[in-house]
Amino acid sequence: MKKIGYLSFGHYRDIPGSHTPTARDALLQAIQLAQEAERVGVDGAFLRVHHFAPQHSAPFPLLAAMAQATERIELGTGVIDLRYENPLYMAEEAAITDLISGGRLQLGISRGSPEPALRGWEAFGYRTPEGMSVAEMAQQKAHVFREAIRGAGVVQADPQMTGHDGALAIDPLSPGLDERLWWGSGTRASARWVGEQGFNLQSSTLLTEDTGESFDALQAEQIAIYKDAWRQAGHSGEPQVSVSRSIIPLVTDEDHRYFGVRAQAESRDQVGHLEGGLARFGRSYIGEPEKLVEELAADAAVAAADYALVTVPNQLGVGYNARLLESIVTRVAPDLGWR
Repeated sequence: MKKIGYLSFGHYRDIPGSHTPTARDALLQAIQLAQEAERVGVDGAFLRVHHFAPQHSAPFPLLAAMAQATERIELGTGVIDLRYENPLYMAEEAAITDLISGGRLQLGISRGSPEPALRGWEAFGYRTPEGMSVAEMAQQKAHVFREAIRGAGVVQADPQMTGHDGALAIDPLSPGLDERLWWGSGTRASARWVGEQGFNLQSSTLLTEDTGESFDALQAEQIAIYKDAWRQAGHSGEPQVSVSRSIIPLVTDEDHRYFGVRAQAESRDQVGHLEGGLARFGRSYIGEPEKLVEELAADAAVAAADYALVTVPNQLGVGYNARLLESIVTRVAPDLGWR
């Protein structure tokens, strides 16, 4: 059994063919799509978080609204860029959102991805400490955040107000949220760190390294390193892994019109330069359902994952994306043994 979720970037732009010309359209449709995805049997609705771009940014108000509009589907992020976050304020927001959802939050966090802003987190008031990399800055914030949602004391009490001088934790707390934290990893080295720390692992359609191997083989190696590090660290429970894929079953004339010409062009990995180094971008899976079953069955990383997150073209609207997800759930997943 494998969980199936979707990952939406929440793009909005007033261009021909867009069903999300404004931010409000994208936000309201995100709520509606979560409802439709739950109806067709999808397990998770995940939001990509970007800043200084016409996409989803601050996720917690939207996640809380999605929680109120649904009953079963898991709600998550992939990922929140911790460089931009106050870890204690975020701990309060996350706990409140998780309580509203009834414990359905699956929270992906990380250093974040390449972005349009130059050191944008500094505009939010967060400077990288002297001698610390931005990755280390995010890791330090992750430690503070996780300890806070676990109920650790984070500030000294004022005896005049509380009658004691002990430490105070954030309030409210949502028990179990700390076990549903995922770290977005783009390299084998960071995957090892994720396993050592005991986070679940999120790996997307981008790896910020390249060895010449196919994307799925390199990602499968990343997953194996993560699981080995988890075991060696002695963590309890089972490590969980999610991978993202672009999967478009060509079922209707509309599918062929939007994506048919892209099937061949995007059927291979791409390698490019990103942030001063080589990066490998995973291929898209576009084709008739039977063809997708054959191709996805050969994807080593998908086979090793517990959660497959399908990136959705949200600007095509709720109706189109609900049909796309239903095609995956009913015409692709069963033949792969995911259901």
